Formats: sequence, structure tokens, C-alpha cells
Amino acid sequence: MPSLLCLALLVLSAEPAVSADLIAHNGKVWTGDAKRPEAQAVAVWRGRIVKVGTGADVKALTGPATKIIDLKGGRLVPGFYDSHVHFLSGGQSLTQIDLKDVQDEAEFGKRLTAFNKNTPRDRWIVGGLWDHDRTFNGELPTAALLDKYVKDRPVFIQRYDGHMGVANSAALKLAGITAVTKDPPGGVIYRLADGKTPSGVLKDNAMALVDRLIPEPGDEEILEAVLAAQKAAAEVGVTSVQDLDGSGAETRRKLFRIYQKLAREGKLTCRIDLRWPISAYKELANAGLTADFGSDFVRVGGVKGFMDGSLGSSTAKMFGPYEGGANNTGVYVTEPDTMRSYIRGADAAGLNVCVHAIGDRANAVLLDLFADVAKQNGAKDRRFRIEHAQHLRPEDYKRFKELRVIASMQPYHVIDDGRWAEGRIGAKRCASSYAYRSLLDAGATLAFGSDWPVAPLNPLVGVDAAVNRRPLDGKHPNGWFPEQRTTVPEAVEAYTLGSAFAGFQEPDRGSITVGKLADFVLLSRDIFSAAEKNRIGTTTVLLTVVGGKVVFERK
Repeated sequence: MPSLLCLALLVLSAEPAVSADLIAHNGKVWTGDAKRPEAQAVAVWRGRIVKVGTGADVKALTGPATKIIDLKGGRLVPGFYDSHVHFLSGGQSLTQIDLKDVQDEAEFGKRLTAFNKNTPRDRWIVGGLWDHDRTFNGELPTAALLDKYVKDRPVFIQRYDGHMGVANSAALKLAGITAVTKDPPGGVIYRLADGKTPSGVLKDNAMALVDRLIPEPGDEEILEAVLAAQKAAAEVGVTSVQDLDGSGAETRRKLFRIYQKLAREGKLTCRIDLRWPISAYKELANAGLTADFGSDFVRVGGVKGFMDGSLGSSTAKMFGPYEGGANNTGVYVTEPDTMRSYIRGADAAGLNVCVHAIGDRANAVLLDLFADVAKQNGAKDRRFRIEHAQHLRPEDYKRFKELRVIASMQPYHVIDDGRWAEGRIGAKRCASSYAYRSLLDAGATLAFGSDWPVAPLNPLVGVDAAVNRRPLDGKHPNGWFPEQRTTVPEAVEAYTLGSAFAGFQEPDRGSITVGKLADFVLLSRDIFSAAEKNRIGTTTVLLTVVGGKVVFERK
């Protein structure tokens, strides 16, 4: 890697010492750099940006081997950095059954039947990503329903948020789940009307009762999924991800080795920051790893935990009960005292900590825990993160700034959840939820991502969701709680520089700036133009460049 001093000498010298490897010119470059927000051309040498300016500025760096890209007046932006993906499961989902967009039981059964027919007999049927609000009018599926279509092999398919799954009778029998099986801590075994018989639905930690039986993927399956995932990423302009994974320990180790092997071989086209479970933070701490350890392509040094469940599964931890849910206020997937111990230990070891919190109570308690640990462990640049930060009390907005906690959020959730969220927690609590505008106004740092495969990987759909907030059911064409909208530059910055900052990587990524990694994306439309506001979500990526190399070009 060329040193920054070498790059500086190249830029400052009267006669260029070398020719650029790549020049992109004749475009509208949104740099994300406050010192020079707009430019027309970019020059790259050895994977890093050496010049940003006009066409004339970069012309002097042209040599006989320079690759020239004519942007033809198109809009160039920094490579999108997704702060929250599950890369392996995202790649796997491309070959698993997909039930998310199913409109009714007939289509649900048709897809299950067809997938069952074409799946080798020795395999479970997993994946699914079903949405009971769309498919079953809010009613939960059951083991008996699955048995109608697949009875002779185990099936365990998850709701699209990953916090609830439904098993058929074969899977329940293998797991030994019966009427006398007790709910595990942080989990719920849903029961039929008799209050005893398992319905087939398992929430949060109860899912592990079946998950532990599903065979772990082998090296070949993991490799295929990673290659599929990075291909999908390149097609939508995602050049870096923070992989919050979620695999079992052995699968995670295999995945990490495969990432490293692909990087050594020069076959990674997406930069990976892999996170360990916070409960296993000692694995990293005992090896002496600290935040952001690794290369330009594969990094590790962060951990991720869970405070609560999800809104869709009615397990997000709230101060007040769910609408029509008797006394249900959700669950703590990890009890606060246990989480405090994990955070304190991981932070003391120099690891970056991010924790999932969706409910207003989970977020408030987690902010308290972060404050406690920061006081106990002493001042430093730790960059605590809350993943989702979805439902907040207004009094907690300012605490993100005060405690220097990053809100790692996924804008697609607002247009997806906006179809049914008021039915779960009512309009008043929804008004202070997905609070992008309020958090920005309070001075918080936002890092945007997708939560793929829970939501689409495409960052342009996410930008559109943050800017327009139009739920998928079309019922709020002017935006659902539109006072929480962002501007396009704010959303793109959260999807680039905000995510880079969350990963301690802003010196190298997140903007088109001299000295940074040459990751950028050409769009089919100028999404910064007011005339394109209603077409952001249908904008496509024409070209993706990672480290100065074209990794995707739309034909």
C-alpha cells in the first residue's frame, strides 16, 4: 500500500512521478468531503485516490496504461458502506426459499411444495423470511399449517426480522419441544389456545432449541454464499460492510478463514468488518485483538450483542405494553446486568461494542449501561453503537450526542414496519420512532445500513426510505411521520462517512478524498437533484469501483 507521504509527494510535485492507474472524468462527483463537496474528475493510483478536481486537474496524470472512464455527466458518489449486514446468511438466502412477498396462504403453500420437491431429501428446509402481516393478516403460522405442505422432513423457517421462526411437527419432535417444555430465558415458545401445546412458533432465544439441530454449512457452502453475497453487493454499489454475522462458533471461524483466503488471493470485491458475539468477546480479547484490526479488506475487533427482540415479533422491550397485548412489554434477550458485564469486559479489552436495541426501554437501559461503563473504564474514543435504535423516548435523543453513542440504523425498516407498527405500539410511540431527523438535530452520528437479508441490500432503497418515508402499502404517500425525514445528502453521508466513522475507518473510507481508498459508484440518476426525489428508490448502479478496480459494470 502506498504511504500517505508518497501520495502527498505525487500530488504536490510539479511533474507527476507516475501515471494514474484509473481516471474517471466528465461527471458530477459528490465527494462527501466538506472541504470540496463537488468535483468533476477523480484519479487513482495503486488503489487510492491521488487527485480530485476538474478534468484539467487530472489530465496531467494520464499515461499510456491509464484506464479512462467517461462518466458522461453522471453522478459519482463514494462507495456505499453498509453498517449492518449478515453477509453469510444474505448469500445463503439467495438460494433458500423466499416467502417474504407472499400475499396469501395459497401462494405460501405453493412455494413450500415446489421447494420441497426440488430440495435433496437429506436437507432441512430453512430460510423463509415470512411476513405474517402480509400473508396471514397478522395471524401467526403454525406447525399444523406447515405440515399441510411439508410433513416428512424438518422445516424451520424464520420471520424476516430473524426474531421468530415456525417449525413443522417433524422439527418440533426432533427438538423435543412438548407441552411441558419451559420457555428459555429471553425466549418464548408460543402455545395454542389450550395454553400448553406448542404452536410451532418460537421467539428469540427459544429459536435455539431448533437452530442447534440444523447442520452447520461446510466450507464449500460458505464460500458459495460469500461469493454470491459480494456479487450482490457490487451490483448495488456496496463496497464495504460491517458483518454482524450471527453464525455458530465453528461456522464463524470457517467464515473468517474464507474471508482471509479470498483477500489473500485478491478475490474479495467488498471490504468486510466481521463482528464477534459479545458473549464470546474473550476469544478476541485473549488473542490481543483490539478494534479495527486487520487489512483494507478484512477486519475484526468488534462485538455485537442483543438487548431485546423485535417489534414485528412483539418482543422488543418497551416501557408500556403492546396494543391489545395484555401485559406484554417484550423481553430482554440479554438481562441488563449480564449485558453490563459483557460491555465492560469487551470495552476494557479495547474492542468496539455494538448492541441491538429496538424497544424504547431497551434503548434507554442500554444508554444507561454505556454511560456506566464509560465512567468505570475511563475516557477514550470507544464509539459505542446501538444497532437499530428504533423506538425511542424523545428525552433520549440528546443522550446519543452526550454519550457519543452512534445510532446504527436501517432506513428500509421505516417503510416496511410503517405498514403495521401503529397496530403494535400505537401512534404516539410511533411518532418518536425511526427518528432520523430528531437524532440528527440532537447532534447524533448516524450510520446507515440494510440489515440484509432482513431487508434489501440496495442502499438506494434505504436512502429513498430515509428521505421520503413512504410505507410499502402506499397509505402515506407524503411520508409516515414525515417530520422525521432526512435530506438526500444527510442520508448518503450516513450510508458512507457515518458508517466509516462507526468502524474507526473514516481516515480511509466514506468520502472521495485524496489519500483514501478508491471506492466509488456511478448512479443512473442524479439523486441530489430535486427533480429526482421521487425516483431515488428506482435509481440503479451503473458502475462500482473498489480499490481503483471496476468490480461491476451494468451492460
